[in-house]
Amino acid sequence: MRRAAIERLLPAAYQRASVPGSVLFALLEVMEALHAPDEAVLADVDALFGPYRAPDGFVAYLTRWVAMDHVLASPRADAPAELPVGRLRDLVAHGAHLARWRGTPYGMRSALELATGVTGFVLDEPVDRPFHLVVRVPPAAADRLAVIARIVAAEKPAAVTAEVVLLGDAGPNRDPPVEPEPGHPADPGPPVDSPPPPVGPAVGRASVPPPRTLPPPGPSAEEPS
Repeated sequence: MRRAAIERLLPAAYQRASVPGSVLFALLEVMEALHAPDEAVLADVDALFGPYRAPDGFVAYLTRWVAMDHVLASPRADAPAELPVGRLRDLVAHGAHLARWRGTPYGMRSALELATGVTGFVLDEPVDRPFHLVVRVPPAAADRLAVIARIVAAEKPAAVTAEVVLLGDAGPNRDPPVEPEPGHPADPGPPVDSPPPPVGPAVGRASVPPPRTLPPPGPSAEEPS
């Protein structure tokens, strides 16, 4: 707040006494100088909450605002981040989009790719283990298995169990999932592409591809009476 603005808040007698060279005038000058740093912050306060404009030390705090704090190794906001700050910025920028698709294969794959910068994650559902998910990690992300495991635990449906293995590894004491033969009832056939649901443009530097969805089922045939 400027000295003149502070002066206008004072009683009339004090305003008349605030002349250059007076003690009161000097005191108001000091008050203006004390307000200057706070006013500079408020003038650019939106930068604190922009994923790609916030200071590095504030980005970890923003991940908690978009419910992505499970990517952090420590609950302390000032602890060193396990992921590069650029990856955290990408996750914050797409936090709303990831929340919308949480609990789906697309949402989990998008979160894993944004957090690691690696593509090629494979999500398998073994036919012999219902409600179980095997997440196969590309070798390029093998050094980030800890954070990947936390993302999988947070993004999977609550009723589903999951395990994380390296791509090409069948897991501990397990055979790889058996692929059903073409035409088998368990084989749904090739996926059908349909226009993706409308999603807003990607925010920031990283982009998330739209999900592939199946068309809505048609009307069922009436049973003969």
